[in-house]
Amino acid sequence: MPVASQLLRGLPRAKVLASSLLPCQQHQSQFGPAAHRPASRHPSYAWQRHQPSRSYRKTSAIHSYILTPPQVNSILKANEYSFKVPEFDGKNVSSVMGFESNQLPANAPIEDRRSAATCLQTRGMLLGVFDGHAGCACAQALSERLFYYIAVSLLPHDTLCELEAAVEAGRALSPILQWHKHPNDYFSREAQMLYFNSLRTYWQELIDLTSPGEVPETREALLNAFKRLDNDISLEAQVGDPNAFLHYWVLRVAFSGATACVAHIDGPDLFIANAGDARAVLGVQEEDGSFSAHTLSNDHNAQNEEEVARIRGEHPTSERKTVIRQDRLLGLLMPFRAFGDVKFKWSIELQKRVLESGPDQLHENEHTKFIPPNYHTPPYLTAEPEITYHKLRPQDRFLVIGSDGLWETLHRQEVVRIVGEYLTGVHQRQPLTVGGYRVTLGQMQGLLEERKARVSSAFEDQNSATHLMRHAVGNNEFGTVDHERLSKMLSLPEELARMYRDDITIIVTQFNPHMIGAQMQEGQS
Repeated sequence: MPVASQLLRGLPRAKVLASSLLPCQQHQSQFGPAAHRPASRHPSYAWQRHQPSRSYRKTSAIHSYILTPPQVNSILKANEYSFKVPEFDGKNVSSVMGFESNQLPANAPIEDRRSAATCLQTRGMLLGVFDGHAGCACAQALSERLFYYIAVSLLPHDTLCELEAAVEAGRALSPILQWHKHPNDYFSREAQMLYFNSLRTYWQELIDLTSPGEVPETREALLNAFKRLDNDISLEAQVGDPNAFLHYWVLRVAFSGATACVAHIDGPDLFIANAGDARAVLGVQEEDGSFSAHTLSNDHNAQNEEEVARIRGEHPTSERKTVIRQDRLLGLLMPFRAFGDVKFKWSIELQKRVLESGPDQLHENEHTKFIPPNYHTPPYLTAEPEITYHKLRPQDRFLVIGSDGLWETLHRQEVVRIVGEYLTGVHQRQPLTVGGYRVTLGQMQGLLEERKARVSSAFEDQNSATHLMRHAVGNNEFGTVDHERLSKMLSLPEELARMYRDDITIIVTQFNPHMIGAQMQEGQS
């Protein structure tokens, strides 16, 4: 077995089980934002806003139909996945009990990706959500590669040397990661050797930069992994590849973009590395049994005043009015940190040189030839993550990582309440509120009956991420799941779905409070 296959073994063969999850290679003509694809309510790229008239938002104009509850469940559960941490001697010795994840496409194919893996050479679990834009290629590459870069960054100097010696001698390698993947989570077999060679170059440089006996810090490892992978994505696109398919692929990865939100959990130590507008929120159980939300990441967009100040401070004062326009980077891009997106990082000269030597398919797409306005002092964009540390406590019950498609539809406190009630089976009966709406007694009775039915039917979902997704798509103005609304949203044709919502990806990680409490006592003794 080739060395690269040994190191990266365990990767499932591509299984195309749903049209919405087709690998990016199935849509090569859609490099960048497709020329005729409707935009979302909040497209990542401003030049995607060539959507039909607002009249499409009227329910009467939507050619949808009512799905039966089994049909709704089939759609919602198509991409759900769950993993429970194995027990030893009847006990779970990990701070993580397991996780549940799900995805719901709005784009075709979906531009979000997710990954989860256990680090085998060190300790800890990695979980990540990657939200792509201008195509799915960059998010796809991150889902396959970023965890390897993090795992290698965490390896002690001596282990890196052993790894390199084994490759040199052609000996078998122990896997670095154990992946936890849904069968639909695609892996690119064609790019495996390219990815391995870049990864090996990285660990060779780490060997040169570190000393015998040196063990890296987690924060530094996460920072280095993000920055190095983004640099490799850029370099691979500049160098190209003799293989025509790979040459086209590395350019698609570099010219598309993706945000990333990754959690590394090792015992009581929780690190969040975030670049972009995906979000990580901790569910904390209070003494009265209710749940509160503790946000562990900051959105990198125009609503973040520190991000706005950072970007303006990195460019001349003459660009103060143009570097951020209409709440977008150069008036175009919503997230202020992202992988790929070389159109916001490379010089104009480099972009032209790479495109001129690239495949003909690139010249057929207007996005690749488009130069952002007021483009004077690149780079304007970075993939450097903002890293947050949190020491887990027994009351920290779960972590929700979600793409912005989730947070656009539900407030973080509502997300935590829904998941907390689902996991504990205890429903906090808050006074029924109807906002500023006028309701009749009959409508009020209907709402109360619906709430009662919701309690009894809460466990029709066997997956907390699916349950949360049901609320994200189907909640009405009163905060309850409306089956008719849910059915209509799920039956929208592809060309309209993206106008009403974004792709949604969710990972819910459940913590082991007994193990965390024991670890706290050990640390205090």
